[in-house]
Amino acid sequence: MSEILSFNNVSFSYTPEVKDARKAVQNVSFTINEGEWISIVGHNGSGKSTMVKIISGLLFPQEGEVHVMKNVLTEENLWETRTQIGMVFQNPDNQFVGATVQDDVAFALENNGVPHEEMVKRVHTSLKQVNMDSFLNHEPHHLSGGQKQRVAIAGALAMRPKILILDEATAMLDPQGRAEVLNTVQELREETRLTVLSITHDVEEALLADRILFMNDGKKYAEGSPQEVFSLGDKLVEFGLELPFAMRMTKLLKANGVSLIGEHMTEEELVNDLWTSNFNK
Repeated sequence: MSEILSFNNVSFSYTPEVKDARKAVQNVSFTINEGEWISIVGHNGSGKSTMVKIISGLLFPQEGEVHVMKNVLTEENLWETRTQIGMVFQNPDNQFVGATVQDDVAFALENNGVPHEEMVKRVHTSLKQVNMDSFLNHEPHHLSGGQKQRVAIAGALAMRPKILILDEATAMLDPQGRAEVLNTVQELREETRLTVLSITHDVEEALLADRILFMNDGKKYAEGSPQEVFSLGDKLVEFGLELPFAMRMTKLLKANGVSLIGEHMTEEELVNDLWTSNFNK
């Protein structure tokens, strides 16, 4: 697969003039390939938000390099690089600027000088991709939380980005809204090979990723598949990360004498094991 984003020994401090100052990001390296879904997880202050700011060019590393589409991110190519990155933030209300859904999706396109006919085409296409094309003339603030985030995703998609960054994009949603957004992103990946970078506290969301980067105190503590990272178990809990519900329930059941074969990442795995081990004899 083709490399689309990488950190090479990246470090950043908000107080570089202070000797031995704590680094918000310290010597972090990783690579994301086209079409992957990567989740960055960690407690508050672990460096996740700083990494997003570095990727989007709001901050530049004091050490190391960031590569986007294999090009080093610099002040000279920043604006061109940003056209390759779509951002969806935690609170969709803070992103809306248009009076209607279609106005809002068209806003960035208009600012970037996209011709009117092309703009109309992209607005309709991107809203259809997130199943919001029947809401063209609705006022964004009257939508549900999940619908608002899907409109925000449509606005990002209309710019034809190579990478979609979800910065705690489901944190303020109820379970139904969260499911709507995550299902939409999964479908987009399957249809378009969109690369997704998810910054999240939600371990159930992180389980959807191909790989997880676990950050602690500005450093990359672990990297691997969800199974590999969450197999660290209590060590992650020690650093402030909650384990998936199925893993916690598995430990609780075993502690109370229920026979189970192994550890379980999902509720489906746990239910199947319970059925096989205890009810299908």
